[in-house]
Amino acid sequence: MKHFKQFLATAAITLSVTFPAHAETTLTVHYPMPGFFKDVMDTISTKFMEENPDIKIQFANPSATYEEGIQTIMRQAGTDEMPDITFIGLNRLRMADERSIPVDMGPLIAKDASMAEQGFSDTILKLAQVNGKQVGLAFATSNPIMYYNADLVKAAGGNPDQPPKTWDEVIELGARIKALGNGVDSVDFRWQGDDWMFSALLFGAGGTMLSEDESEVTFNGPEGQKAFQLIDRLVKEAGMPVFTKQAGEQAFVAGKVGFAFQTTGALRNTIKNVGDKFDLRTAEIPLLDPENGKLPTGGNAVVILTHDEAKQDAAWKFAKFAAGPYGASVVVPGTGYVPNNELAAKSPEYLGDFYKENPLFQAGLKQMPRMIPWYAFPGSNGVRVTQTIVDNTSRVVDQSATPDEALNDAADEVKRLLPRS
Repeated sequence: MKHFKQFLATAAITLSVTFPAHAETTLTVHYPMPGFFKDVMDTISTKFMEENPDIKIQFANPSATYEEGIQTIMRQAGTDEMPDITFIGLNRLRMADERSIPVDMGPLIAKDASMAEQGFSDTILKLAQVNGKQVGLAFATSNPIMYYNADLVKAAGGNPDQPPKTWDEVIELGARIKALGNGVDSVDFRWQGDDWMFSALLFGAGGTMLSEDESEVTFNGPEGQKAFQLIDRLVKEAGMPVFTKQAGEQAFVAGKVGFAFQTTGALRNTIKNVGDKFDLRTAEIPLLDPENGKLPTGGNAVVILTHDEAKQDAAWKFAKFAAGPYGASVVVPGTGYVPNNELAAKSPEYLGDFYKENPLFQAGLKQMPRMIPWYAFPGSNGVRVTQTIVDNTSRVVDQSATPDEALNDAADEVKRLLPRS
């Protein structure tokens, strides 16, 4: 009997070595904006695979922008090319959901009793919901901030320790910076690519994109007029040039621009690219309505696409890991995005001490109470709607149209592109 028990024990050890408890599951993951996210994704996936050796993460070719990302996923939907997981811009979740592409995470959350303990509050979960449906988990969230060159501010007679709190102050000081000459420019307002920075001005004035029932365009009301008039003033009074996105970035990090207004998500890259060329500072972005103004929540959410039940379990583990406290502790220092996980933001194990030690990251954190969802237009023309707003903003920047002409043209075109009621 003794020998038989020894045989069984030896056999059990042999079987456990020879046959792993779980066969390896491979997940294909797609994400946008590799300039911001490649290093972050590599770090998160490496750590995840260390902790989950039965799951392998392989990356599909990333997309350059959120717009390209959603168009890629919509083309691949239902084909063998479609990844198991993707990261979708928060304003494009609705478009994906209207095509029934993402897996509903509601049942997965219902089975997971510890979501709150993992830092996923109801407020955070709502960032990636569409009409109450949990389409994803917010992964990287951002708001627009002011970046400024303290050396130029000082040279123009300003106080770098007291940055402008109103747009009037930005324009006045920007004009003085422009007057320094030597190829120096005043302001880079990063309006290209999507409607996010227009949203920052519109929401900052207390405005909305559409009426509550989404039957009427409202962004051409008084708040939208103030937004386009401000852009016009930045050009006429502060001398804002017609920068492309790339040219604006290069000019600012070279020390040739006083103020840049764009996402917190660019902060880490900006710090790296500025180096010791000048004294880089950040501050909260001015609001056209300081009392009622809000700011759009930029960023993206991790979305499960696979309907394979075996893969879904692995995909849910990865989604929670990426959007959870460890993922946030990689995303925030690695980019500049604000924490989308309460446990990560509060715990010394993750980011609790980070903001004390890194003051440039505090502007975005301070603005979190003003963050509201980045508006998602209904229907299948969302990308074209966005481009219409960008194109007409461009007409104000290059002075080929008045603010009223550009805004009304944008509103007329968007009305045409919205779904018919």
